[in-house]
Amino acid sequence: MPVENGVRDEGRVAMNEGHERRLETPLDNPIWSALTTDHAHFSMGGELARRYPVEIGPLSGMPEQTDAGYAAMRPLAGPGGMVGLFLQEAPRPPAGWTLVRGGVLDQMVAERPVLKTADLPDGAEMRRLTPDNAPAMVALAELTEPGPFRLRTIELGMFFGVEQAGRLVAMAGQRLRVPGFVEVSAVCTHPEARGRGYAHLLMSRVMEEIVREGRTPFLHTFADNFGAIRVYERLGFTLRRSFDLAVVGLAE
Repeated sequence: MPVENGVRDEGRVAMNEGHERRLETPLDNPIWSALTTDHAHFSMGGELARRYPVEIGPLSGMPEQTDAGYAAMRPLAGPGGMVGLFLQEAPRPPAGWTLVRGGVLDQMVAERPVLKTADLPDGAEMRRLTPDNAPAMVALAELTEPGPFRLRTIELGMFFGVEQAGRLVAMAGQRLRVPGFVEVSAVCTHPEARGRGYAHLLMSRVMEEIVREGRTPFLHTFADNFGAIRVYERLGFTLRRSFDLAVVGLAE
């Protein structure tokens, strides 16, 4: 990436057709894989459907998309009755559910990470964030919309932020954990602090910790987020496959 849309779309279809036939690694169903392995201690649910606690976020998974899976998900939907799924095929919510938001997500993997270090501008400081920073992290995420972020999302892994004049202006961290891989997520920068390379530096710092652990960084991004994809490519990420995002809610 980036390449001509036609070529890229053909590749995406070919990859997904193959993965629909056979799931080869934990990355082929990453939310379900995380909730049944490294993040099993967060898991709510059972054999047909699982999710993270509401205070962490709406990410949920099923071993495969079935009516029985959706039925098992109903009692897990929680306040607001909404969950987020990464699907290997088009969403097919049965009666009683409604598709609130969809879209194509690209999964990218950094088999050969390209890490970057540089001095921050005067007055800016990068540091590891703690639960005490959670309200500021939620506020930044609500402003910039990098994906769902809640007060307990920080429990999923290490997060680093850039502060300037005592204000959090950028952050990045870890989300899904599966055997051999850790997801880079919540990459966002305050509109007033963009163009300074904070996202690149923060992602490098997060990836450094993942590599130190002996794992491989991966991430998910909307397939049409070309500006972000260019940043990810410079860090060594390449397209692996794509998913259909399905944010589904219980019908009233």
